[in-house]
Amino acid sequence: MKLNQFGLQQVSLETAKQELSALGFLTQEAPAATDLYFNFLKKSFVLVQDEGGFVAKMGNYLATPTSDLAAFYQSKETITSDVFYLVALQLLEFEAGVDFKPENLAEELKKINLPTVTGDFSQVDTVIEAWYLLLNSHTKNGLAFIDKLANLGFYRQQQIEKPFFFNGKAQAVFETEKIIREVVYVEAPLDTDDDGQRDLLKLEILRPGETEDGLKVPTLFTASPYSQGVNGPAGEALTYDVNQPLERKEPNDTKYEDIQYQPVEKKLPAERVVAGSATHATETFVKENNHSLNDFFLARGFAVVYGAGIGTKDSDGIQTCGSVEQTTAMVAYIEWLAGNRRAFTNRTDNIEIKAWWSNKKVAMTGKSYLGTLATACATRQVEGLETIISEAAISNWYQYYRDNGLVIAPGGFPGEDADVLAIETYSKMQNAGDYLHSKKFFEDYLKQMAEWQDRKTGNYNTFWDERNYLPFIKDIQCDVVMVHGLNDWNVKPRQVADLWDALKEVPVAKKLILHQGQHIYINNVPSIDFHDMMNLWLSHKLYEVENNAKEILPDIVYQANTDAETWLTAKDWKGNQLETLYFGEKALETEPQTGQMTFKDQLPEDQFTAYTKNIEKWERELKEAGPMDGHRYLAKSAVLSEELFLNGRPKVTIRVASSQALGMLSVELIDFGDAKRLKPVPDVLVPKGLQLGYNWREDNVVELKLGAPTPHKLISRGHINLQNRENPWKVNDLQAGEFVEIELELHPTMYHLPKGRQIGLAVYGTDFEKTVRGNQDIEYTLDLAASRIDLPIE
Repeated sequence: MKLNQFGLQQVSLETAKQELSALGFLTQEAPAATDLYFNFLKKSFVLVQDEGGFVAKMGNYLATPTSDLAAFYQSKETITSDVFYLVALQLLEFEAGVDFKPENLAEELKKINLPTVTGDFSQVDTVIEAWYLLLNSHTKNGLAFIDKLANLGFYRQQQIEKPFFFNGKAQAVFETEKIIREVVYVEAPLDTDDDGQRDLLKLEILRPGETEDGLKVPTLFTASPYSQGVNGPAGEALTYDVNQPLERKEPNDTKYEDIQYQPVEKKLPAERVVAGSATHATETFVKENNHSLNDFFLARGFAVVYGAGIGTKDSDGIQTCGSVEQTTAMVAYIEWLAGNRRAFTNRTDNIEIKAWWSNKKVAMTGKSYLGTLATACATRQVEGLETIISEAAISNWYQYYRDNGLVIAPGGFPGEDADVLAIETYSKMQNAGDYLHSKKFFEDYLKQMAEWQDRKTGNYNTFWDERNYLPFIKDIQCDVVMVHGLNDWNVKPRQVADLWDALKEVPVAKKLILHQGQHIYINNVPSIDFHDMMNLWLSHKLYEVENNAKEILPDIVYQANTDAETWLTAKDWKGNQLETLYFGEKALETEPQTGQMTFKDQLPEDQFTAYTKNIEKWERELKEAGPMDGHRYLAKSAVLSEELFLNGRPKVTIRVASSQALGMLSVELIDFGDAKRLKPVPDVLVPKGLQLGYNWREDNVVELKLGAPTPHKLISRGHINLQNRENPWKVNDLQAGEFVEIELELHPTMYHLPKGRQIGLAVYGTDFEKTVRGNQDIEYTLDLAASRIDLPIE
């Protein structure tokens, strides 16, 4: 395991001494360096209380390659750097002879990337500095050593203030067995089911028991339309058949102003008349649909709340999938936490309850739809929202279900659309009695959604403009952390790149973390200290700890694609120069070429059917000589004589003619060359091996590992309807045989291409995973002289 720590705060020796004293490690005038070291060690052996037990446990550790620590202790020898760090690796759960070779300690420390102190270990101050750093160093399984001690009960053996911060981060000093679980119903400024009453929205709360003694705590809010359940069969029944032909569209001269969303003022029912007040909820719950990052912070003095919003089980309203109303519903939760909106103990009695335990500071967390709603709420300038951590989040719903005038499926979900997701998350259906009252209203709304979302043309329209947050990024006032996978073809990389670019002109702090995985969380990946990074960030944002979080955390952290467990930093997601490759008949060339290349989109029926049932087979054969020859353009560059680092958005310019008065192009940028590559889905290293607090919840330890050698890998892709050459709302004319020029930005990437690889490009029509699949008799002709790809190079 290679450690990469970005959330480590460098402190002065004086600060280290003060913090170690607060922890109970320094209790009096420091003894000699070796004695002090063993005092530190004894306090860290939490599970033994006597001298004999301490000596016995030390016998489990190597002090040198040929002697154990108990013998070293009894010999009264002086502590050295080598002894300190050989023991340190073992304390951090690295196994001698398996994870490192004791006889090559200096090389192994460098390989593992353990932060170390240089100096004379016979000096007390050196030992203090080294021990402080060790407590903040990460174990093999993903948490700092101080967290490991907390999980063993370190804080249960002493009186310590709550909350408690060490190295600028909140520590797991809260008693999770005393967490209070309660439910309230927030009154939103909405009536989405048109029943004449404002929508009441269920909110599940987990707060530290210590709040009962007057402690006010900040809140992590996860807005999850999934958290009250999903309707899988209903969504599956509504899913669309994608084996449909691409249709010609009537040309138009539509301007953005013609389809721009304009909010319509709707008169709301009056607020409920308050019938009384309560300080404590009358409803609880047993187990929430939890997020393990939130669980980590529950042990550290943060409350956590889960709100599913309108149209979900035990809440009023209907599901609208990304609409303005859905954002307003989620904002209502934040307003209550900040003391600016009302909530009630249930949906009938009108007994008001306040968030008296809240310090009125809120952060939003979560991945995918959850992170999407965090971005949406951030655009509302809502008081109390201090920061968002949006992971794999949508910034523009059109580019989730559509792209450049085409209906495009999110990866793994062909045939899904906004209305499908709406019914899937309409968990109110699971309460048959409650559903009865809004069933007809919701069914009518679904029919309208089907019309508004317009699968027929795939054009950008008012429905999608309402669900595009990018024009409002300029209004964001809270600081933003973004996390995204460079191999996420569900919520594709353009979503976070567009958000990152839009935030450049906004005067807030913004941080971007890019990993090589698919649609995943990374808080349980031990090669990066994600927990520490977010702890540093949230301790500053929500507890106002002066820890220099904004300066310490790099603006961009990204995972290298060529080596496992390697994370690097970058200044921007944009290369500083372009390298152009031109389309040739057999290869990508460094100079413009002449001639034409033609391919047919239509496949033999058996081949077409096989691909519809096996997307992986199609993806593989698209990139190789064989059945797809003549059905796509495929070319490779010369073998690279030196490494290239692609950083940003590749762009293709193609002059193309279709044999029919309609057409689409799909493009893939490919890395060719036999090599071991990172798998986009992490391996489970230790099931339930990540403990999030003392006797508290656990998570799997996972890591993206190198897989077996493969001949190629997708780097990026893009799609466009030839009739939407200018923009996604204007339809251009297209005549059979007419050459037109298209410019298509592929999804942004950060990708190292080592020496010896080749850059490949595939241009084709039907994308069997993403587009409609009509198997139409269309022939595409590329004009090589006017076709190229521009690569952003760092």
